[in-house]
Amino acid sequence: MIDVSPEQARTLAAIVTHGSFDAAAAHLSVTPSAVSQRIRALEAAVGRPVLTRARPVGLTESGQAVVRFARQLELLSADLTEELQPADRHGRTRLTLVINSDSLHTWALAGLAAAGESVQLEILREDQEHSLDLLRAGAAAAAITVTAAPVPGCSSRRLGTMRYLPVCAPEFSRRWFESGVTAAALSKAPMLVFDRKDDLQDRWLRRFSRSPSRAPRHYVPAAQEFGDAIRRSMGWGMMPEIEITEDLRTGTLHTLAPGAQVDVTLYWQQWRRGSAALSVVAEAVQAAARVLR
Repeated sequence: MIDVSPEQARTLAAIVTHGSFDAAAAHLSVTPSAVSQRIRALEAAVGRPVLTRARPVGLTESGQAVVRFARQLELLSADLTEELQPADRHGRTRLTLVINSDSLHTWALAGLAAAGESVQLEILREDQEHSLDLLRAGAAAAAITVTAAPVPGCSSRRLGTMRYLPVCAPEFSRRWFESGVTAAALSKAPMLVFDRKDDLQDRWLRRFSRSPSRAPRHYVPAAQEFGDAIRRSMGWGMMPEIEITEDLRTGTLHTLAPGAQVDVTLYWQQWRRGSAALSVVAEAVQAAARVLR
């Protein structure tokens, strides 16, 4: 049995959070030598390195597991405080979540707002394709992701499917797709992309051509402004169906092709050894996700 003490785990978490042994020592009110001794003892206990000695320091896979353990201890301690001092609202548990921009913009905020009455939330915005990196590293307690298989130490549950439609403004359609939405027209029509991790547009374009699109690209990394840019005829782009129902009904936006869509199934992954506060957030997010397919 591997014996990792809470003190060792918290010390490793402090190094990662604050970026160095010296900064962790200052945060913990101990000497840098004490921090080094704790990490050596921790690595002896687990039988392998927990840190990559670089600038800034990084975590090995074993180190990630230890940091998750430290964060979970913090949650359990907060649960105990809440149970022993239920009237102390200033002591509410703090949770870090990773939520992709589209979910935050369209449906997730309703659940998070409900949970916010009893939990302090820090929301990190990250693409659903990359959110597990933060969960795996122990930087977040839960994440919305496209990966169904749970990462080590976590559980996974299906939230639902977000459907994305390729849309543009009527004026844009008249200018660029006068003769129809063809591969030739799409190779010239400006395209809106959220950021360099966003491949939704390219995923849809692969139905027309196996070659990468050479069309002009505008990067607009904010959900509201992304939609506004499409409505202003800056380009075409993939938008969540649940966001644009009214736009399609009134003709503010047109789909590029009948039945055109990209479906993205979302999952909620969280630490398996969670807490009462994390359960509250998970239930609230699950309830809000009922609007998904």
